[in-house]
Amino acid sequence: MSARIDDAPASGDAGPARDEAWFASRATPGIRGLKAYDPGHDLVAFRRRFGELALVELGSNENPYGPSADARAAILDQLHALHRYPDPLGGDLKRALAAVHGVPIERLMLGNGSHELLMQLAQAFAGPGQDVVFPRHGFAVFALATQAAGATTRIAEPLPRDAAMPLGHDLEAVLAAITPATRLVYLANPNNPTGTWFGRQALAGFLARVPGEVIVVVDEAYAEMADAPDYGSALERLDAHPNLVVTRTFSKAYGLAGLRVGYLLAAPGLVAVMERLRESFNVNGLALAACEAALGDTAHLRWACERNAEQRASLAAALQARGLEVFPSQTNFILVGFGRDAGPIEAALAERGVVLRPMGGYGLPDCLRISVGNPDENRRLLAALDEVMA
Repeated sequence: MSARIDDAPASGDAGPARDEAWFASRATPGIRGLKAYDPGHDLVAFRRRFGELALVELGSNENPYGPSADARAAILDQLHALHRYPDPLGGDLKRALAAVHGVPIERLMLGNGSHELLMQLAQAFAGPGQDVVFPRHGFAVFALATQAAGATTRIAEPLPRDAAMPLGHDLEAVLAAITPATRLVYLANPNNPTGTWFGRQALAGFLARVPGEVIVVVDEAYAEMADAPDYGSALERLDAHPNLVVTRTFSKAYGLAGLRVGYLLAAPGLVAVMERLRESFNVNGLALAACEAALGDTAHLRWACERNAEQRASLAAALQARGLEVFPSQTNFILVGFGRDAGPIEAALAERGVVLRPMGGYGLPDCLRISVGNPDENRRLLAALDEVMA
């Protein structure tokens, strides 16, 4: 029914206050209760306060060694073309990715970071009256994507802290959470924020038992850094399971977090549906060129991953020597338990210019997530931690 003319505000009257609550009341149901993604600290403010050289940034799981020199050169080579739109199809980068992974180009889709792709998967394949399953300590975007789509969240509890893989994904619990209404399952392997992983045989057994109409998304943001003998990428199972989607990123091992590029691999039919949602020119020209160049510099990637593995082992040993609970990790970060509320410890470190990631939002208030830095950053972290713990 149309509004009556006398319901309109008088001339000069703005009507009810147009605050956040007013606009939220007019948003879709999934958005009304949604909380924005929390990036942690205001790092720009910290850089201004301490200076970029003095600040120890170990809260965002970035690659401290930076990108390939080839990627930097590719960016410079593209600066003359900033007035041109980028390739809307990302053809050259997709062809390079297809060659690296041995898949047809039709199985690939590019995103403005894997975050965008994870959100769009829920937008495309889940909605009101349908379920999305993911582990409790899974990547925060899983919950955001589910709620934004208006779907129902079904959470699988993790393995207990005294298990062989503490806080890791309990794949049996994930299977038990699947219902006839389930449309999507989100997993991360290795997992953020716990650093834990499950092996290739466990994944194969899990996929064999998931109903074929349920889409399984495995986020592999840290796959290049995993070196455990039992670890295997879900890419090995793509041909056997048309309901499988794998997402990856250039933000971590490739050191290109500032360019925001991710991609997914899946059945051509699923990719075709996802392409309907893709924003035009969603990956910029500098990013397309840099990522293609980075893919070609396998020596730099291997070197960065080897340095990460060395420093991960060294940092884990140093933290364990201080009596802290250190969870197994196949990533470029370590989840650390302090046996008490870690908030004051994190705040005291931040006041010393050492930025870590608090885990209260993940339901782990006694833990901090510590990115693996270079040797100097790790030494400075440990020195500051010793001050605070004393």
